[in-house]
Amino acid sequence: MSKDIKIKKGLTIRLKGEADKTLFDAPRSRTFAIRPLDLHLIIPKMVVKEGDKIEAGDTIFYSKGNDVVKFSSPVSGTLTEIKRGAKRVITLITIEGDQQDTFRDFGIKNPDAMKADDVKNHLLASGCWPFMKQRPYDVIANPEIMPKAIFVSGLATGPLAADLDFTLQGKEKELQTALSALAKLTEGTVHLTVGKDGKSPLAGLNDAMQHRANNLHPAGNVGTQINKIDPINKGEVVWTVAAQDLVIIGELFLTGKYNAERIVALAGSSVKSPQYYRTKIGSEVATIIYDSGLNEENVRVISGDVLSGTTISPKQHLGYYHNVISVIPEGDDYEFFGWNKPIFNKISTSRAFTFSWLTPKKEFELNTNTNGEHRAFVVTGSYEQVFPLDMYPMQILKACMVQDLDAMEALGMYEVAPEDFALTEFVCVSKQPHQDIIRKGLDLMYKEIG
Repeated sequence: MSKDIKIKKGLTIRLKGEADKTLFDAPRSRTFAIRPLDLHLIIPKMVVKEGDKIEAGDTIFYSKGNDVVKFSSPVSGTLTEIKRGAKRVITLITIEGDQQDTFRDFGIKNPDAMKADDVKNHLLASGCWPFMKQRPYDVIANPEIMPKAIFVSGLATGPLAADLDFTLQGKEKELQTALSALAKLTEGTVHLTVGKDGKSPLAGLNDAMQHRANNLHPAGNVGTQINKIDPINKGEVVWTVAAQDLVIIGELFLTGKYNAERIVALAGSSVKSPQYYRTKIGSEVATIIYDSGLNEENVRVISGDVLSGTTISPKQHLGYYHNVISVIPEGDDYEFFGWNKPIFNKISTSRAFTFSWLTPKKEFELNTNTNGEHRAFVVTGSYEQVFPLDMYPMQILKACMVQDLDAMEALGMYEVAPEDFALTEFVCVSKQPHQDIIRKGLDLMYKEIG
């Protein structure tokens, strides 16, 4: 039975620069890159070496911890650089792309006629498996463990997030094929959440239980949906898949090609023409940004959304899991008496000196200034106002900081990911790095408990 989700705790952050519903083909990037840092806890073991010619879909490396988990090239071309850091750890793999991609053929498959192991092996061989992530720990799913459920969020509620209703238009066949494949991988249910208006291309598809959610952020986070639909207990595992990655999986079965295409939203108040671009995973961000143009020079470029994305330079590349590039002003200036005067141009959940609550529909032009310094936790109750999960956010953060594994287990760490604490970090008057604290806590649990 489907379960609608209506959260009352949260915060919708409206920023200027939302991408217009227009789609363009991005200029072909000269280079493409995969950062192993995006693939958390994965240690790459290379299959190809510098100078090798590869096709789109060819395996370029596999996980040292589990050699069946392979990672494929998003394009055809020449592997030009394997960059290493301390202790010769691979930090960047760069491919110089061909003008036109040639694809490795994995064969057309019908998931309805396949067994679960056949579907799994097909995803592993093609390099589509890294799109499957698991809770607990928010890492790439272990193919040896069957999940009790699989969750797909067809709703994006974050600031400047790519509109999934727009990016998935015309992809119903690929989406249905991918959902049919996912349904073979669990004895439980594939849970699919869409917006309450029901206009999503995902609405009405088979092989998944449909849920509807309101648009208050973080209703679109898969962590919120897990907590409200089927919470995780100790010893249980669920998998999550991003909606755009369903298209890549579906196209693999329909055409036999690993087509790592991304429809990316270029958004932010510093962008002249915020709009959508069709590109590839790992493409160079500069090709998109300079095609649109910037309103100013002193900007911060973020691969991902402004709450949980990664700061990059325009010469770097799109993150493995990201479908939005956010460009906002760099906050490197200081406001005289900014703490002691009425404020109308900033968002705050507090009504002390700030008046954003008077204009709930207003779009703000925010920069990266933290408006304060790092200090010890101040108990204000603001976290609970924006944290809809049935947990105690302050207590979880403190348990992670003191590495109390028993308390972390008891407080519900098994079903959270760093992005679930992005809003509490945004409203934190103590300027504590909540997402980093949660990430370190999850890594500790993964190492000690497994």
